[in-house]
Amino acid sequence: MKITKMASLAVFFCTCFIITTGLLNAEKVFKVGDEFGWQEPGQNSSAVYTQWASRNRFQVGDSLSFEYKNDSVIEVDKWGYHHCDGSKPIVAFNNGHGVFKLDRSGPFYYISGTPNHCMGGQRLLIEVMGLHRHSPLTATPPAGQLAPSPQPSSGVFVSVTLGSLSTLLTGTLIALLWSLP
Repeated sequence: MKITKMASLAVFFCTCFIITTGLLNAEKVFKVGDEFGWQEPGQNSSAVYTQWASRNRFQVGDSLSFEYKNDSVIEVDKWGYHHCDGSKPIVAFNNGHGVFKLDRSGPFYYISGTPNHCMGGQRLLIEVMGLHRHSPLTATPPAGQLAPSPQPSSGVFVSVTLGSLSTLLTGTLIALLWSLP
């Protein structure tokens, strides 16, 4: 009986580990603009793409899906974005659907290829976060300036990640199952 219980717990633990690993490394596909899609915003909603980007968190490996009609989407550099100039595209789509893979951290710039749409607000700037690494934050003050000393805190700093939470829950479940008669 003890061996069967141990084998069941081992299978359960391995399954939880595989599921957790898959969730942590899941790549997402973001539909730009959600229901609004990729189109020229109206006069009172020119910040629609800025607001959309601020509601999302992009990571390396994710993708952006642009869906549009009678338009196009162009990936450009910073200068092209700020000047609405698509004459030197990095990548361009004009077939109603374009998918861009976010293959590095840092900024990505997109504009409409239809004249005047970019100036009307049909442009997107996103910031892709790098891979998460837990490391202590350190700051170096500018030369000649001393950083203020930290203030004492009565609180406790706790960092909870999906991985640590799932490990805690898995351990608790195993302990509960182990204690069953």
